[in-house]
Amino acid sequence: MENLKRNIAIVCGGDSSEHDVSLRSAQGLYSFFDKQRYNVYVVEVKGQVWQVNFENGDTAPIDRNDFSFERDGKAVVFDYAYITIHGTPGENGIMQGYFELLHIPYSTSGVLVEAMTFNKYVLNNYLRGFGVRVADSILIRRGEEARYPEADIAKRLGMPCFVKPAADGSSFGVSKVKNTDQLAPALRVAFMESDEVMVEGFMQGTEISIGCYKTRQKSVVFPATEVVTKDEFFDYDAKYNGRVEEITPARLSPDTARRVAEETSRIYDILRCNGIIRIDYIISKDAEGHDQVNMLEINTTPGMTATSFIPQQVRAAGLNITDVLTDIVENQFEV
Repeated sequence: MENLKRNIAIVCGGDSSEHDVSLRSAQGLYSFFDKQRYNVYVVEVKGQVWQVNFENGDTAPIDRNDFSFERDGKAVVFDYAYITIHGTPGENGIMQGYFELLHIPYSTSGVLVEAMTFNKYVLNNYLRGFGVRVADSILIRRGEEARYPEADIAKRLGMPCFVKPAADGSSFGVSKVKNTDQLAPALRVAFMESDEVMVEGFMQGTEISIGCYKTRQKSVVFPATEVVTKDEFFDYDAKYNGRVEEITPARLSPDTARRVAEETSRIYDILRCNGIIRIDYIISKDAEGHDQVNMLEINTTPGMTATSFIPQQVRAAGLNITDVLTDIVENQFEV
């Protein structure tokens, strides 16, 4: 029966600051996949080096002409790629274009959607046209900093504000700026990660994160997770080193929880997403004290580490992560 199993590649690594985090996501996914149903391999990508990492520590180079490798003198060709690269080239459309050329189905959204969701400024302005609430923001390209005087930024966006790489994965290069004197140093830090930087207005409120996936048969929105951190914001240290309290399901009113789920499903459909996405929101208050749902960003290759939100939310929904992954894979083979 071994030769009847689909060969699944968990594609991880990448060329961003989150390379090692991606490897941890790959190990999480490897543990979740149904090994009785699939032959599962971890494929690490870094620059021009693509290799299969076996459990015993051995490796085998990937032939990028057809995304295959040799084992025991026989070629192994993949039927499906589960992309868990956080950052380039797996979260910005590059890897998706490669698999499109090879006609290998993959777990994420398509080339355009990946490129757009990777660029926070482009995404926010696109979704604003569909009525999605997002913070006001300014895009600054490398070398054009002089066109945006600090006083003008403060006047438009107010203080505090956030400075973040416009095109990047996690919380590397992100700064919370409390006065104009901090803008220039924050821009320098952000430009270390991206050639484009977004300066974004601050939204006061509760941060939540919520996952969603859809197949031909079902639409699933997981319970939201509330993010409580003693740090200035939910940065890399809070995300991956436990400096945060994660409450699933989030402490939202039933009406707000319903609105968040509906907005998440709507955004998924607007973008024609594929696989699991995770959307971060800020729940703020209007002048009358009513909850407002503000989109912060979309993650199309959400983390699958031990501390990640999606496995928590799957459990809170009473679902099995192994079944969820099988749903996502098989959805692209059903007729």
